[in-house]
Amino acid sequence: MKKFLIYFLFMNILSFAQSNNQMVELIDNSKFEGKIYRIENFSSKYINPRNVDIWVPTNYSKDKKYSVLYMHDGQMLFDATITWNKQEWMVDDVLVKLTSENKINEVIVVAIWNIPTIRHADFFPKKPLLQLNQAEQKLIFEEAHKLNYPINLEDINSDNYLKFIVEEVKPFVDSNFSVFTDADHTAIMGSSMGGLISMYAICEYPKVFSKAACLSTHWLGFREFDNNPIPESFFKYMSKNLPDPKNHKIYFDYGTETLDEMYETLQPQVDAIMISKGFDNSNWITKKFEGADHSEKAWNSRFTIPMEFLLGKQN
Repeated sequence: MKKFLIYFLFMNILSFAQSNNQMVELIDNSKFEGKIYRIENFSSKYINPRNVDIWVPTNYSKDKKYSVLYMHDGQMLFDATITWNKQEWMVDDVLVKLTSENKINEVIVVAIWNIPTIRHADFFPKKPLLQLNQAEQKLIFEEAHKLNYPINLEDINSDNYLKFIVEEVKPFVDSNFSVFTDADHTAIMGSSMGGLISMYAICEYPKVFSKAACLSTHWLGFREFDNNPIPESFFKYMSKNLPDPKNHKIYFDYGTETLDEMYETLQPQVDAIMISKGFDNSNWITKKFEGADHSEKAWNSRFTIPMEFLLGKQN
């Protein structure tokens, strides 16, 4: 009976996906907690196709509704054998444990893979850059080239990346999985540049996402250089565009080693903005992790904290 139910779910998803030019496969789940469905090269009119994995718990049932967590860098979340550094977030293990302990509401995860060669272009929030004057923009991309980031302003594609999630991926998920479709049950999360695009998402689409987790947020934009105007551009953007604290929750954190060391002087400026916009400890957390570096291993070690904050049973 269990095998039949899994087959029935898979065939329903497969039928819809094929009619929408998307091909879904149930990948080898023997090494995961739960099940993962994969849309290889999810087609888009906005961005380059890329894989999208949809994780559901083992006891997933169409008889109940689930919250949805959208996560960036999807290939880094479940399987260390395919990652460039042989590390992973172990998202499936953590969520199964938290759910079994009745600490969080039940959730499925939509894991959107990055394309390494254009990851920066997809994740770099564009509107903050457009606030800068031409001299500042010129400085940024001159320095970016010196730092071996071969990217220009016209390459920045974050607005289209968010349209891909909101207008293409989310409707697919909402139509094919038993999920709540409202903002109250929809969260977005990422680390480093993924932290930036998660911040951008909740600001640009506050009626789609009510929760965002931004781990080791890369406020530098690229790497540090003299007179870098990028962090300040993010801060000004947030001052104007943060969502209503009455119905939104945001989590930030950072470590103190490797690249995370650079965030210690920047995050307090973000925190001051959060306070000025009316956020408090009921809807916003910033945490510092002494000795933590900029890696999947570090993010896995504290993944439970944003999950309980954003998806905790009290919510």
